[in-house]
Amino acid sequence: MYDNNSGFPKNIGLALGSGSARGWAHIGVIRALAEAGIEIKCVAGTSIGSLVGAAFALNKTDVLEDFARQLDWKQIVSFLDVTFPRSGLIDGEKLTDFFRGHVLEINIEELPIRYCAVATDLATGHEFVLNKGNLIDAIRTSISVPGIFTPVKKEADFLIDGGLVNPVPVSVIRDMGADYVIAVDLNHDIVGKKNANSMTQVAPPAKSTEGRSLRKKWKITQDLNNRLNKFNSPALSQVRHWMHRDPMPNIFEVLTTSINIMEAQITATKLAADPPDLLIQPKLGNIKFLEFHRAEETIVEGYREAVKQLRNKDEITSHYQNWERGTPNPGG
Repeated sequence: MYDNNSGFPKNIGLALGSGSARGWAHIGVIRALAEAGIEIKCVAGTSIGSLVGAAFALNKTDVLEDFARQLDWKQIVSFLDVTFPRSGLIDGEKLTDFFRGHVLEINIEELPIRYCAVATDLATGHEFVLNKGNLIDAIRTSISVPGIFTPVKKEADFLIDGGLVNPVPVSVIRDMGADYVIAVDLNHDIVGKKNANSMTQVAPPAKSTEGRSLRKKWKITQDLNNRLNKFNSPALSQVRHWMHRDPMPNIFEVLTTSINIMEAQITATKLAADPPDLLIQPKLGNIKFLEFHRAEETIVEGYREAVKQLRNKDEITSHYQNWERGTPNPGG
């Protein structure tokens, strides 16, 4: 039952949570686990966790890290194909095309490591586990943030981001057969922090070191706003009016911040009811929804927090041994 090199049990599962741009922290966590000699047997991911989990299952985490570290705001915007707002502001076809150009066309059943992505059934509100079929389609489905990306149709169902029902898929990875679960929660400190960077203003900030950094974030949102301006309708005229009422947050921030609040609450409830055996919670409250260009600091924070938690490995292993003898779940 134990790996002789790491001291951990052999059948370890990894649950990678939702968190948009904060998801690059998963890369740092995976690196720390590998350095500790911990072999992961199965992985489940929600939203951005499904993307990083897929790279891990393909043994392509290094490739994804290289890509993440060279991202800038221009590339981020190029992936976001704004559509007429019906069921989502962004169609996601450019993102899917990018996946197809950089991710192996493979079915989930063919992956060398057991993998699944978590989505939500829009009609029933139930969790929908994607554990077979095309890998790229599963990732695109799991990242379908409601109101931002259009839903994905699968047979008779419309599916959206799994973060609405299971932001950190501990229960899913247990169902996959893991007897020891390592979970990464990216949502625990994103609500309740108010600072100068909490809302992206509709006008660029003053020229300063801090201003240059903020202008990059503003440019992403401004570009998306400009794309919306190409559409003409009474409803969008009102949206444009709202966007320019400084200092009101724009439509993207209203949607994403609302989702952050919801997912943070759901995550806390889920983890209290079904705690993992090892919980890693990087401090990422300063990383916003679209800040994928901040990969360096996000990856480092994921690595730092994972190393910190793994220092208690001996205590964790002892808890696991007690669990095998019939004592309560070590996560509780």
